[in-house]
Amino acid sequence: MPKMIFVNLPVTDLKRATAFYEAIGAVKNPQFCDETASCMVFSETIFAMLLTHDKFRQFTPKPIADAKTSNQVLLCLSADSRNDVDDIVGKAEVAGGTADPSPKEEFSFMYGRSFEDPDGHMWGVNWMDLGAAPTQPAMA
Repeated sequence: MPKMIFVNLPVTDLKRATAFYEAIGAVKNPQFCDETASCMVFSETIFAMLLTHDKFRQFTPKPIADAKTSNQVLLCLSADSRNDVDDIVGKAEVAGGTADPSPKEEFSFMYGRSFEDPDGHMWGVNWMDLGAAPTQPAMA
């Protein structure tokens, strides 16, 4: 079985958040959904679990950060092309997100943009041509 990642995100409006992630290309898996959670599938190995605040609190005693004013994690999805990067960010904006809260990244071998979902969670979307990437970590 391949390693999978489940990103758990607290959301203030589950229906709105579900519609947003569907609009950018994730598919809802009803097997793991109820009135407190939506399982959004990006690929065979990448899932976003959208959880109401009450549900999210069942997993941690720590307070839920306001993702619109603070940041704990930056999430990033890969894309198949530069056009796919632009397409995903465009869909995010049309669906109620904010396009490009972070500066665009543009190199000969890599192109990246970002979006923020309606709850303030930041996502990067990047395309990379690994064959053209520098062999030394010059970007560090």
